[in-house]
Order: sequence, then C-alpha cells, then structure tokens
Amino acid sequence: MIPAPLLYTYRRCPYAMRARLALLQAGVAFDAFEIVLRDKPAEMLALSPKGTVPVLRLPDGAVLEQSLDIVRWAFVETGDPEGWWACAQSADNLALLAVCDGAFKHHLDRTKYPERFDGVDAKVHHHEQAVDVLLKPLDAQLQRTGQLGGQTPCATDIAIFPFVRQFAAVEPAWFEALPLPALKGWLSGWQSHALFNTAMTKLPAQQATAFPTA
Repeated sequence: MIPAPLLYTYRRCPYAMRARLALLQAGVAFDAFEIVLRDKPAEMLALSPKGTVPVLRLPDGAVLEQSLDIVRWAFVETGDPEGWWACAQSADNLALLAVCDGAFKHHLDRTKYPERFDGVDAKVHHHEQAVDVLLKPLDAQLQRTGQLGGQTPCATDIAIFPFVRQFAAVEPAWFEALPLPALKGWLSGWQSHALFNTAMTKLPAQQATAFPTA
C-alpha cells in the first residue's frame, strides 16, 4: 500500500495552517503529525533540518519544506479542477502574497512579539505599517471582488488569511476599529468557514494521525 503524504504541522502556525487548508481544499488525503515545539521529532529534523513547520513527506519520499510549495503541490497534484492555483497566479495575487510573506510578516512579528525585536514602544508603528502595506490594499481588492479569486476564492485567499487572522488577534479592539469593512467581512467569513474549522481540528501530539476530511 502506498503511504499517505505525512504533514508535520503545528495547529496555530499560519504557515502550517495554509498547508492544511490547501490539502483539504484539494481533497488530498494525508496524515498529520502535530509537533511539540520544545520537543521536535527527530524524524522531522532528519527530513528538514531547518526545524520549522510545515514539512510534507510525499509518498515517493520527496520532501517539501516550504508552505507555498505544499500549496502548489496539493492543487497541481489533483489537476486543480476548480482553478484555485491557476487563479492565484495573477499579477495582483502574486504581488499581495509577496507582501504578505515579506513586509507584512515583518511588521506582524514585531507587533505580536515586540519584546523580541524593537520593543513595546515601536509596536504602534508596526501596527500602522502592517495596515498600510497589506490590509488597505487587501480591503480595496476585496471591495471589488469579494474574494481574491474574484467572486469565488483561490489559493491566495487561504495563503493570506491565516496571517491576517493572526494580526487581528493581537489587538482585537484596535483591529475592529479599523475602517476596512471588506477585509473584516472576508476575515469573518473565513473564520466561520467549514474548511477552516476542519483545518483547525485538534490532534493528539507527537504522533501521526489521519487528518479528517472537510
């Protein structure tokens, strides 16, 4: 019997979250290994010495170490019948994703963990910069289209959503006061989506478990 792909994951990590969302949406059956950050499994470190999740071991033994590579593999492997990956390749979507994983993640980290970086006094600056570099352009796009794939979602939605969710949770009242109605509606819709609820299934730690389907 051919083994299922094995995803090393961590429930709250936004990179791992985007990988789980893609695998579920693409209909890929997979096993998941919920790691403990302070006791990372030797098997995962042997596959990927970088020591961060997600890591996907494919049935042929190949290893994908980057979340976007896993997203791409999930949709391409299944032929992308609904165009989730193809739609994500537009210039606008590629630009939004580059900002999300670049400048926005930079400011998100310094907003969420100010003591590790520039200090608490710089937190407001990073809050504001995060809004300017990504959240305002996202809101403008979503006002026009509803989802980043147009009227229906695409891989860009599930790639960016976990990071916006993480940012919104840092200072919920401050985020709620932002004049970004389309973005907040989009975020709320994804947070209540059945796909996300399945992706956030709690698994027993430190063992491989067949992940439930959406």
